[in-house]
Amino acid sequence: MDSLIDPCVFIDDDGQAYIYHGGGGICKGGKLKDNMMELDGEMLRMEGLVDFHEAPWVHKYNGKYYLLSSGCTGWDPNQAELAVADSIMGPWTTIGNPCVGKDADKTFYAQSTFVLPLHGMNNAYIAMFDRWKKTNLQDSRYVWLPVSITNEGNITIPWSERWKVDEVFK
Repeated sequence: MDSLIDPCVFIDDDGQAYIYHGGGGICKGGKLKDNMMELDGEMLRMEGLVDFHEAPWVHKYNGKYYLLSSGCTGWDPNQAELAVADSIMGPWTTIGNPCVGKDADKTFYAQSTFVLPLHGMNNAYIAMFDRWKKTNLQDSRYVWLPVSITNEGNITIPWSERWKVDEVFK
């Protein structure tokens, strides 16, 4: 497997694993073999996604697949993008920036890195973002925010300076 930039592994309901990455700003995905160390075929470009995106995260909700990614602007902040598909490999349809609130147009001065499912809680997820300090990398931080998913599948990631899991996900 070639070097992957900001990879994400997604395991579908049937146990099949897929890997995604945004190398060179082109989001690609591929099926993994059972050992999860080798591709089972080629990495394919995610049809329908705009180029220059990296740090993909894939999630499934109510039979639809969602892909969150970050713009590819180096250390500089940019807007997140959410896409949806009926099939794990697309085609994808961009549905916009899920971030809302202060600095949402810059993804809160961070970049998507992972979305953590909270086990034992229905539809409870924490979006994790890297906040790089290009002039002092060792002082870079993470931003963790709750993901809001409506019954219709609308996803937002609202800004909150402080929040508690047991208050947000009741």
